[in-house]
Amino acid sequence: MSGRRPRNLGVDPATGKVAFAIACPGGFLEALADAHTLESAAVLAAVVGAVLEAGEASDAELASLVTPLHAALDECVGMTAADRE
Repeated sequence: MSGRRPRNLGVDPATGKVAFAIACPGGFLEALADAHTLESAAVLAAVVGAVLEAGEASDAELASLVTPLHAALDECVGMTAADRE
C-alpha cells in the first residue's frame, strides 16, 4: 500500500458532514485538501495564540488545545512529507 490516507476536504454545506478523499498526488483533490489543512492550522494557531496572549486560561483549558494542535501539526507534516516524495 502506498500509505496514502483519507484527507479532510472540509464540510459539505448541503449535509453538514465532513468530506474525505484519498487524493492522487498532484491532483485537484490533493490541492483542495492541502488548502483546507493549511487554513484550519492557521485558524487554530490564531486561536491558541490569542488564548496564550490573554494569559488567563486554566491548565485544563490549555490541555484541551493539545489534541487539535497535534492533529493539525500531524496533517501539516504529512503534507510536507508527501511533497518530498
